[in-house]
Amino acid sequence: MPAPEKYLDELRERATRLAVEARRDPAGAVGAIRRIADQLGIHPEALRMWVKRAETDAGDRPGITSSDAERIAALERENRELRRRTRS
Repeated sequence: MPAPEKYLDELRERATRLAVEARRDPAGAVGAIRRIADQLGIHPEALRMWVKRAETDAGDRPGITSSDAERIAALERENRELRRRTRS
């Protein structure tokens, strides 16, 4: 079971959008995540992970998208359930 969310979705979306935009500007890219995190009262590592996920979902960074990860997790749960049923 996932941990309760510490930040509101609106704050998460706003912070991610600001950080992604700031990283696109070469003049403001260095230290953008820490600067925005400090301004909004967010832990920099949390914001870094949100930005990484947003960039992966947008196709700007290699990796598994959020929707693919959810689908894989659902298939793995289904697979475990089917294995459990066949053993019983």
